Amino acid sequence: MNAVASADCREDALAALAALRPPVRVIAERERLVAFEMDAYVQRRETPMAAVLPDTEDQVREIVRALARLGVPVVSRGAGTGISGGATPRADGVMLVLTRMRRILSVDAAARLATVEPGVPNAQVTEASAPAGLYFAPDPSSQVVSSIGGNIAENAGGVHCLKYGLTVHNVMAVRAIDGEGDLLEVGGEALDAPGYDLLALLNGSEGNLGVITRATLRLLPRPEATETLLAAFGTVKSAAEAVGAIIGAGVIPAAIEMMDRVVIDACERYMALGLPRAEALLLVEVDGGAEETAETRAKVEAILAGCGVTEVRVAKDEEERANLWKARKGAFAALATVMPDYYTMDGTIPRRALPEVLEKIYALGREYGLVIGNVFHAGDGNMHPCIFYDSAKAGELERSEELGGKILELCIDHGGTITGEHGVGIEKLEQMCLQFRVGEIAAFHDVKRAFDPEGILNPGKAVPSLKRCAEWGGMHVRDGRVPRPDIPRF
Repeated sequence: MNAVASADCREDALAALAALRPPVRVIAERERLVAFEMDAYVQRRETPMAAVLPDTEDQVREIVRALARLGVPVVSRGAGTGISGGATPRADGVMLVLTRMRRILSVDAAARLATVEPGVPNAQVTEASAPAGLYFAPDPSSQVVSSIGGNIAENAGGVHCLKYGLTVHNVMAVRAIDGEGDLLEVGGEALDAPGYDLLALLNGSEGNLGVITRATLRLLPRPEATETLLAAFGTVKSAAEAVGAIIGAGVIPAAIEMMDRVVIDACERYMALGLPRAEALLLVEVDGGAEETAETRAKVEAILAGCGVTEVRVAKDEEERANLWKARKGAFAALATVMPDYYTMDGTIPRRALPEVLEKIYALGREYGLVIGNVFHAGDGNMHPCIFYDSAKAGELERSEELGGKILELCIDHGGTITGEHGVGIEKLEQMCLQFRVGEIAAFHDVKRAFDPEGILNPGKAVPSLKRCAEWGGMHVRDGRVPRPDIPRF
């Protein structure tokens, strides 16, 4: 698109948005659009031609219809906490910001359901449900600000997803606007429904298939008892092996989180929590009925003792429990004390591969001369290596991204996947070509066309074009890295 065409397109888009009735809030001044240039994937930024902030589902539908007629790309945005670039705008597109749609429409305690608009922050669902003794299980670290619409778009997880599932397992129904501006109502209060499981398809679709405008969420009763343990280890390997031992014994805790020494030291500098001096910490939480929880805690402590644990702390009350979780929940903020910049990865591997893959990640860090810290959902093998770099030094960002790509390839090689909860966005497009075969990528594009025939919804995200895969494949061959034909299929 040349500069003249781009200017004409912008004028047409702004005129179409201005003609909507009732009027919708539009931001078009460049200095105000800076606020929407990126999400939490700070490595890439762009200024959209405009941002539009609807108040209602009807406005979302009319906005998408108006822009679809013009062929103008639409990028949906919630709170902007995503870290794979899923809400990175396009210069030729409009940013559809859903933060004003933040009503909790209902909390049905008897049915254990909450119906909310997409801009409602995750934590507010639990706050609204608390008087009924209920809560919303998915709890990403950003839950105080991250919005339900974004959680659904990325299929967010959280520290308790080991026992209670990802967002997809806790959403009963959604309403969404497709690429032609039509309203889709998918799912319902029943546990099953006829036809294809489009609800699961929309969860994790990264804004490619529809704009989420309403969600019905599954609520859970608060467990009768909760026990939280902090276990210290002299080596990362022994901590990783303990994870497999716990799950192998048939115990499914509510959470098993892991932090290595880089992260532990950062948390101490940032929060002074009095954490044990260790090479690795496991935070293990068990819950349920009082008797069941006590038995499970005793079993976990026995397993930890057999895995070389050097210290175990058990929270005596809710205050101590909150203090233990403070380190894990605040870890990513604390990591800013290590170096000026860091790049958080997201990949998943089988639990049995944790010790081996962690060792290989540290070896890659030494090879690239970059520090890597690990804090992640160890229970389900969802890893979040944090690569530290200094953006003021020429080439360090590029080297950190290259190292991140190598880590994702490690995940694939060990039977895992390139994302567990952060999504693909623009960050992992190349690795999608390694994870999936050509026919599978083509099938993804067929699904995209069914929901969005003109391809206006978040184009260029989540699924690479076949042409790009072919180009990257050639690059891999030149580098001596030919994509394996037998990689696991997901």
